Amino acid sequence: MDISEKTSNDISFEDFRVQILQDYKTAFLSRTCSLLGRKEVLTGKAKFGIFGDGKELPQLAMARSFKNGDFRSGYYRDQTFMMAIGVLKPKDFFHALYATTDIEKEPMSAGRQMIGHYLTPSLNEDGSWKNLVQQKNTSSDVSCTAGQMPRLLGLAQASKIYRNLKDIDATNFSKNGNEIAWGTIGNASTSEGMFFETINAAGVLQVPMVISIWDDEYGISVPAKHHTTKEDISKILSGYQRTNDEKGLELLKVKGWDYTALMHAYENASDIARTEHVPVVIHVTELTQPQGHSSSGSHERYKSDDRLEWERENDCNKRFKEWILESRIASEEELEGIEKEIKKEVRLAKREAWSEHLTTQLNAKRELVGLLEKAAIKSPNKVFISKIKNDLIAIDEPIKKDIATSARKAMRYLIGENTFEKQNLISWTKNYLESAQAKFSSNLYSEKESKATNVSITKPAYDENAEQVDGRIILRENFDKLFKNYPEALIFGEDTGNIGDVNQGLEGLQAKYGELRIADTGIRETTIIGQGLGMALRGLRPIAEIQYLDYIFYALPTLTDDLATTLYRTKGLQKAPLIVRTRGHRLEGIWHSGSQMGGLIHLLRGMYILAPRNMTQAAGFYNTLMKSDEPALVIESLNGYRLKEPKPNNLGKFTIPIGVVETVKEGTDITFVSYGSTLRIAEQAAKELIEVGIDAEVIDAQTLLPFDINHDVLKSLKKTNRLLIIDEDVPGGCSAYLLDEIVNKQGGYKYLDSQPITLSGKAHRPAYGSDGDYFSKPNVEDIFEKAYEIMNEANPSDYPKLM
Repeated sequence: MDISEKTSNDISFEDFRVQILQDYKTAFLSRTCSLLGRKEVLTGKAKFGIFGDGKELPQLAMARSFKNGDFRSGYYRDQTFMMAIGVLKPKDFFHALYATTDIEKEPMSAGRQMIGHYLTPSLNEDGSWKNLVQQKNTSSDVSCTAGQMPRLLGLAQASKIYRNLKDIDATNFSKNGNEIAWGTIGNASTSEGMFFETINAAGVLQVPMVISIWDDEYGISVPAKHHTTKEDISKILSGYQRTNDEKGLELLKVKGWDYTALMHAYENASDIARTEHVPVVIHVTELTQPQGHSSSGSHERYKSDDRLEWERENDCNKRFKEWILESRIASEEELEGIEKEIKKEVRLAKREAWSEHLTTQLNAKRELVGLLEKAAIKSPNKVFISKIKNDLIAIDEPIKKDIATSARKAMRYLIGENTFEKQNLISWTKNYLESAQAKFSSNLYSEKESKATNVSITKPAYDENAEQVDGRIILRENFDKLFKNYPEALIFGEDTGNIGDVNQGLEGLQAKYGELRIADTGIRETTIIGQGLGMALRGLRPIAEIQYLDYIFYALPTLTDDLATTLYRTKGLQKAPLIVRTRGHRLEGIWHSGSQMGGLIHLLRGMYILAPRNMTQAAGFYNTLMKSDEPALVIESLNGYRLKEPKPNNLGKFTIPIGVVETVKEGTDITFVSYGSTLRIAEQAAKELIEVGIDAEVIDAQTLLPFDINHDVLKSLKKTNRLLIIDEDVPGGCSAYLLDEIVNKQGGYKYLDSQPITLSGKAHRPAYGSDGDYFSKPNVEDIFEKAYEIMNEANPSDYPKLM
C-alpha cells in the first residue's frame, strides 16, 4: 500500500452522516474544555494545564474503530478520544485539572497525575480482574515522551499470545486475540529511541498494533527540522513497509482536518491489524496546537505570523465545521445552537467540579477554626494562635496544605500546656494528616490479601540423601514446574529460548513449551520490559529476562516511570504483575559484575527487589511471586549457577518469604548483614573469625524492597550490640540504605555499643579479572579485618591491634 496522502475525494461521507453531528458535539465539547481549562490555570485554580486541542478530529476517527477489548497506550493529548469512547466527562476533566484526591470524582488517578493522563479501571474492588473484553481499555498514561511505546508492544503481543495458545483461560482478557493495541505519540517524540525500538520489535513480532502520530510540525517550541530527518517520519519509516515477500508494517498518511479520509484510514488500519496481526502506523499531518504546548508558555513566542495564520485557517474543528456546512449536513443556526448548549454544559461542569473539590477542605477549615478558637482561649499564647486562625479564615479557597500548615504551626504555641482543648486539636490534627497522607501515599504496593508478603510459606524439602546438583538445574526444573502449572506464564529475553539462557537455567524448555512461551528476543532491553508490562496488564504472567544486571539500565526509564508506578499512579485500579529476571554480581569486568543496587532500590519503589544468595532461594522467590500479583526484580547470583546445592523434592511448590531476612549462622559478638553473592564471602569470613575468638552472626537480607519487615536484625543487635553491613555496591549505595533501615527505622541505635560500619565496594566500577574483583569489591580479608577492628575498638585487651 502506498503512503500517499488521502483526501476526502477518496471516500464518500454518506455512511457517516448519522454520526457526524455527534462527532461535532464531541469535538466542540473537548475544545471548550481545553479553552476553559487554560483559563483555570491562569486564574490560579489549577497548577498546570496540558490539553488536546487541535487533535480532535483524528481522535474521533480512532474512537470509531476502537472496539471493546482493545487497549490504548497514549499520551497527554488524547482527551477527545476519551470523551468519544464515553469514559471522560467534562466534570471528570475539571476534577483532574484541580487534582481532586477522590477517585470517584477524579477517576483517572485521584489527583496523582496532571491533567491529560488517562486510564480505565482494570480491577474490581478486591483486586481481581474486570472483564476487559466487555469494555474499552486505556492503560495509564505517563508524561515521559515516548514512554508509552514499550508498553504498547506488550499490549499488542498479548493478543498474539491469546490467539495462538489455546490452553489459557482468556475469558476476561481476549476473544481469539482479535484486540488491537492503539498507540498515540506526537511527531517530535518519534525522535526517541523507545519509538524506534518499539516499531522495529513490532515489525519482527507481527503484532496487532496501530500507532497514531499526531504531527503538528513542532515539539514544544522546536520545529520538525530539528527532530526528524527530511522533516517527515513517514519517509523514515517507509523502509519498514511490508511487501508481498517481506513482513513489516503498514504505513498510512492522512491529513488531520479531513474527516472522511480519517475515517477511511482508521477503518483500514483496524481491519489490517485486527485480522492479519500486522502493525500499522498512521501518520496524521497538518494538525495544529491552538494554545501552544501547555499553560506554561505561549506559542506566539516561537511561531511566525504566517504559521499562526495557517494554523487558524486549518484548525481541524474549523475545517470540520466548514465541511458540515458545505455538505449541508446542518445549518449555521443548528451548529450555533449546539455550541451554545455545550458551552453552558462545560461551564456548569467546571463550577460543580470546583465546588465539589473545595467541599472537603472547607469542612476541614471550619472544624479547625473552631478547634483553634477554643485552644486559643485557654492558652497564654492566645494572640499567636488567633492570628493563625484568622489567617486561615482569610483563605476563601483553601487547599489541604493550608489546613495542615495552620494546624501544625499552632502546636508550637501550645508546647507545655495540658488542656482538653489542646488534646482535641492534637487528635484532630493527627487524624487529618493521616487521612490526607494516605490520599497521596497509598497503593505503592498491593494492599490486597493477595499481596506477595501474605503468601503462605512452604520450605524446601529434601530427601534423606538429597542429590547435589548445579544451581542451574534447580532453577531449570523449578521453571519447568511453573510453566506446567501456570499456562499463562511465559518468559522471553536475549538468548532465553533456543539455548535456554546464557547459564542454561531454561535448558530444553523451549522444545517442551514452544517458541511463544520460551522466546528469544532481539537486543532491546527497553521493549523486553515493555513486552512484559503490556502482557501483564492483560492478564498474562510474563517473566522478562534482562541478560545481565548491568544492562538493566537500558530499560530503566520503562521500569521506573511505568512499571514501578502502575499501581500507585492508578490508585490500585490497574496492576502489572511482571517478574523481571536478571543475573549479576561478581563476575568479570565493568559491565558484567555491576552491583548498582543503591540506584535500583531508590528508583524502583513500587516493585519488590529480591537478591537471593543461591538458586534454591531464587526458585522459591519465583514460586512466591507466581502466587501473588505484584511486579518484582529478581537478581540471581551470576557465579552461583555451577555451585552445588542439594536438590529439593518439592520444586515448584516451596516458597521463600518476601521481606523476611534469614539468619544463616548464629553468633554472639557481631551481626553481619549482606545479600547475594557477597553473602557467601561473609559466611567464609565468619568461619575464619572463629579462629581469633570472634563469633559473628550472619544474616542474609534476601529482599531489599521490602527489607526485614519482622525486624529480625534488631533482635540480633539486642544480642550482639555490633553491626557490620557488607555490600558490593559503591560507598553510600545499598549499604547506606540498609544502615538507615536498621539504625533509624528499626531503632537499632538503641542497642549498639560500637559504631555501625558499612563495608562496600570501591567507588569505581569493578575492574576485569580475579584481581580486579579482589581490589574492587569486599573480600574475605576485608570483612575479617573490619570485624576485628570493631572488636579491637570495643575490647583492645582481648583483641590487640591487627595492623
